[in-house]
Amino acid sequence: MVELPPPDLVTPRGAYLTERLAHLEAWTHYFLHAEIPILASTAMALEELRLIEDDVDANNLTAFIQSDPLMTLKVMAMVAKLRRPGTTTPTETITTSLVLMGIAPFFRHFGPQLTVEGWLSDQEQALQGLQNLLKRADRAGQFALAFAVHREDTDAQVMHLAAFLHDFAEMLIWIHAPTLANTIQTAQLADPTLRSSVIQRGVLGIEINDLRQSLMKLWHMPELLINISDDRHANHPSVLNVVLAVRLARHTMHGWNNAALPDDIEDIARLLNVSPRAAMSYVRKVDHPV
Repeated sequence: MVELPPPDLVTPRGAYLTERLAHLEAWTHYFLHAEIPILASTAMALEELRLIEDDVDANNLTAFIQSDPLMTLKVMAMVAKLRRPGTTTPTETITTSLVLMGIAPFFRHFGPQLTVEGWLSDQEQALQGLQNLLKRADRAGQFALAFAVHREDTDAQVMHLAAFLHDFAEMLIWIHAPTLANTIQTAQLADPTLRSSVIQRGVLGIEINDLRQSLMKLWHMPELLINISDDRHANHPSVLNVVLAVRLARHTMHGWNNAALPDDIEDIARLLNVSPRAAMSYVRKVDHPV
């Protein structure tokens, strides 16, 4: 058996951010050029596939990439650079992104990757915070896909992607500014009634949702994905589909007894055009499929 190289072979990270940046533009510029480490399991899987590159197709790669929001983000941002200016049919899924890029160019561009486990090896709390967020992203994506399928929405896969990537800016904060991320989490735990946006402005000087939208636009993400990811347009069914999936994932991360859950279920019932009881039964089945 061929021995695999360790995933972390990229130039080591610099110092973490310990103080907030001046404004949204400064935060955006920082993350446009920042390293984005990925899960160690994803990094190792990519190295295993690299050894059999000639036998790999887009579906093989997709199975690993779309289980990791950070690697998904890197691929989507890279493929956006390959699209011709003014294109009217932007790539919106990982599989079609890989088909556009090509397997050999993918492996040439994405060499051995830094891992979040290595990056945050000296930041145990931040690593745990990030891992919780990654688990929540997976749950949000599954809920969003289930809601969209129930609604017979033709953009179901984009809904899944939007919910899966919804918290990527917060993930980047955990990775590059762990002390600030911990401060936000501590404030939220100390007073759950405080709005997250208020805490974020107090600690970071910005709202993380604004950072997300700014980065997606500058990375030239698909327009449909950007629009569906914009919480400010939650009156649109597609956006509401994503918003409610993210809310439900957040409120059920530690069980189904959260005080906000009844309101979530009422809103989900309206979205799906079913009774609250049927909505609860449906989301429980999504969370625990037979």
